[in-house]
Amino acid sequence: MLGLLSLVITVVAMGGGYLLTRDFVRRRLRFVDAIHARWLPFAVAAVVAVVAWPFALLPLVTTTTAALTAIAAGFGASSGAKDVKRMDLLPSGRR
Repeated sequence: MLGLLSLVITVVAMGGGYLLTRDFVRRRLRFVDAIHARWLPFAVAAVVAVVAWPFALLPLVTTTTAALTAIAAGFGASSGAKDVKRMDLLPSGRR
């Protein structure tokens, strides 16, 4: 039962990391040119890993959860940057 609960926590943390990061990049970092850099997903993943690592001390959160959440946040940053690039290509008024 604890293994299943740990799996649910991991999936929710990954989904939340992906969605929150993608939304943040799309809405708040829309006008920042650095979001199009190739190193951005790696930097985001590193920052999220450092922030999530202390949560691994909790009983149901493992280091795997922290690592997978960091990877999902990196993918979210990459996806958000691609969305911003697509929005820039649209004619004005169609956003």
